[in-house]
Amino acid sequence: MGDVLAGNHAVWEFDSDSVLIRFARGMRTPRLWQALSSRRIPLEAVSAVTVTAGRRDTVVLRAVPRPGADPLMEAAAGQLKDACDPYRVVLPGERATSAAAFAAALRSRLGPDAAEPAPRFLVDVPQPPLQLKAYDARVGFDGSSVGFHWSRTGATGTKWKAGDQQYPLAEVTGVEWRSPGGTGGHLRLLLRETPADPRPDHDLATAVFSVGYGAVHESLPFAAAVLAATRSRTPVAAARGRSGDERLRHLSELYSAGLLTDGEYATLRDRFTAESR
Repeated sequence: MGDVLAGNHAVWEFDSDSVLIRFARGMRTPRLWQALSSRRIPLEAVSAVTVTAGRRDTVVLRAVPRPGADPLMEAAAGQLKDACDPYRVVLPGERATSAAAFAAALRSRLGPDAAEPAPRFLVDVPQPPLQLKAYDARVGFDGSSVGFHWSRTGATGTKWKAGDQQYPLAEVTGVEWRSPGGTGGHLRLLLRETPADPRPDHDLATAVFSVGYGAVHESLPFAAAVLAATRSRTPVAAARGRSGDERLRHLSELYSAGLLTDGEYATLRDRFTAESR
């Protein structure tokens, strides 16, 4: 292993092809960092490294992820406060020289395409099965589908009357996460053919957050995991735009390769068959 840099609530370890970030546990450590525990950031996922002066005689080292490299940061979409940014570490002012040397070593290993968007997700996120308790639902992700089990006390009449919802991953094109800080937020699945209701508390593919329900450290890793999984399903999207027979043949190939569950395969097979009539 390479150089080690210990900052407030995190330790960064520089290896030949990655940076391992271990987050401390404790009352002062951001809860998101505690939930993540540790992260290995491949150097190909980094676009730049900065060292700046912080408050109260500190220095701040920050790695800037390439756009599209980290599903966690893509889901966050710039909504994380600096104190929760997992790519940022604060060090005492007397460690400024060490921080500068660490940053220089890291910069020297960045590739020529570091400034370009990443061609795929490069940083790992929590893996399913995952559970999330929101204000109006319990949301589950088993790796193949996302389910919403509505709360009798929190869900609106629209959601309660519609009943629990289950969305195969093949029907999901993306995830919209709104930070639950302040007045609340939501986790919305963006569906392939179903328009979203702009009202999160009425949308059947959206869970609403409130104080104590769906905090950042719970909801953001969940959103990132679903987002990463949708990107790995892009071959399903490629089936669209083809003739009916071609789409069904391609669908069978995906199913045979284990890229679709029985439920996903049946849903898409029936839809493609109906559309080709």
